[in-house]
Amino acid sequence: MNSNYLRLNKINSPKDLKELSYDELKELSAEIREIIIKVVSENGGHLSSNLGVVDLTLALHRVFDAPRDKIIWDVGHQCYTHKIVTGRKDRIYTIRKKDGLLGFPDIEESEYDVLNTGHASTSLAFASGMAVARDNKGEDYHIVAVIGDGALTGGLALEALNHIGQVKQRLIIILNDNKMSISPNVGAISKYLNYLASGKPYNRLKERVYSLFKRIPLIGKYLVAISRTVLILMRRMMVPGSFFNDLGVMYIGPIKGHDLKEMEKVFQDAKKFDAPILLHVVTEKGQGYKPAEEDPSSYHSSAPFDISNGKFKPKGNRPSYSEVFGQAVLKLVKADRKIIALTAAMPEGTGLDVVQKEFPQNFYDVGIAEQYMLDFAGGLALGGMKSVVGIYSTFMQRAIDQVIHDITLMKIPVVVGIDRSGLVGGDGPTHQGIYDIALLRPLPGVVLMAPKDENELQHMVYTGMKLEKPVFIRYPKEPGIGVPMDVEFKELPLGKSEVLREGIDGVILAVGTLVYRAQEAAKKLQAEAGIDLTVINVRYIKPLDTELILKVVREKRGRLNNNGKIITIEDGIRVGGFGTLIRELLVSESIKDYCILSLGVPEEDIVVASREELLAKYHLNAEVIFGEIRN
Repeated sequence: MNSNYLRLNKINSPKDLKELSYDELKELSAEIREIIIKVVSENGGHLSSNLGVVDLTLALHRVFDAPRDKIIWDVGHQCYTHKIVTGRKDRIYTIRKKDGLLGFPDIEESEYDVLNTGHASTSLAFASGMAVARDNKGEDYHIVAVIGDGALTGGLALEALNHIGQVKQRLIIILNDNKMSISPNVGAISKYLNYLASGKPYNRLKERVYSLFKRIPLIGKYLVAISRTVLILMRRMMVPGSFFNDLGVMYIGPIKGHDLKEMEKVFQDAKKFDAPILLHVVTEKGQGYKPAEEDPSSYHSSAPFDISNGKFKPKGNRPSYSEVFGQAVLKLVKADRKIIALTAAMPEGTGLDVVQKEFPQNFYDVGIAEQYMLDFAGGLALGGMKSVVGIYSTFMQRAIDQVIHDITLMKIPVVVGIDRSGLVGGDGPTHQGIYDIALLRPLPGVVLMAPKDENELQHMVYTGMKLEKPVFIRYPKEPGIGVPMDVEFKELPLGKSEVLREGIDGVILAVGTLVYRAQEAAKKLQAEAGIDLTVINVRYIKPLDTELILKVVREKRGRLNNNGKIITIEDGIRVGGFGTLIRELLVSESIKDYCILSLGVPEEDIVVASREELLAKYHLNAEVIFGEIRN
């Protein structure tokens, strides 16, 4: 740690925070913000949310005694300060780097990390279960769940609140209200929280009424009793917190989230309650760095940037697949105003912000509510509109029942762009998009595509809108290949693959953008090892081009022991994935004389690394593909 950080150098555990004065805490807050800004500017990461909770984190660790007391962060990307003050300050510079710290809490990384929280809205359910377990065992410690206002819109969080109010266990909920999840929050709950944050009119009125009536001789206590009924009605009009109170969770707030004295006083008082209590803490996303304060969305999951001016470092001229997806949808909306684009709290991340800006009436951000979004999209389609959804692969998992039961079973024509499919750099195991092929492959009637490049992606979006079927298009988080973009859309024949290279010794069946890496490996195999392979851009994982694949497998017996050589390449989980699909096909056709090499992700947790480092680790870049096939 830099010797200039006079306060932080003395903090080795949360206990050290308790010895600091408030002036010293302000200095510490400034040092921590400086470190977070420096780390994210170099490595990328979650900046706005982490700058917003520095003071809140310090207050929590001064009042509560972690790790005995359990502090759960939801969503976990706001945990940088927590990691810094819990013995990991010297490793904070490794965050999002290979073999470095995870950008989210991880139970295997530290005893202070109670729960892996890479996905939003999970904290309250876990905290509730932990509180019941604690009480049943006769133990005595505090459980604090820190949940963002964006995460509170998730159905799981609301289900948990409903049950917490029923069970009424001792539990402290910190509602971190920064009015944003990734993009500005939307929906009725967000508006309600904004109203709560405006003041405490009801509490002031109640105190004045009680105080006045109690002074009246003889009848004062009767007037107080009568006034309670009136005040209940007044509370419903003036709030604050009637929603939470009516659920059985005591509401206190709003509390200034950058005032350490106020937070500590309220936290200490909250420890005395023997029932669930919700503390509404209002923070500012990006606090302490002006560019992030003015544009918190851009600095949510930030690319590296120049600290002096806040400008992001050049990323090259090639558009991302997210951007291509958004532009394709925008072009389609311009031509057909019956198309509605949907996302769950991330218009910028999915590229659909361009539709939001130009055609706001054709765009819906439903907040962190993936299950609702899929059914909402289905309802739009049943009502005669055309739905196109942008969602990260790791978050689509949360709505897999809606995909199975509500979309595919009824054959509702919805187009889903599965962003961040395959291996994802930086965010570790919780954000990998490696399961979508295995999850979607068994579903009847589904169309599952994967483009080899950005030009093919735009044609797939167009094709998907033409098909009266549930359509899923998977693409990675990486820049496009840099190919020319066709001006006009083309419809791709349903279920037809593309032969890119002819060879006589076997066949490579490659999925998505790994096609180019497979082609590069094939060229090198021909030049350096004399191995001549056919390369097929699978394009449609479902329905599979079985006719072409079986034809090529039977013909390309080659010169190598008269056995067919088949190589499958996917950046998804091997178990149940594309390679498994090809093995099943060969068995069903009684094709026996072949050797098959399936390259993909094994059944294990994914470490923190860049996408290219992960592709190399799992033998999916051109160099390692070359070596695997040659061997």
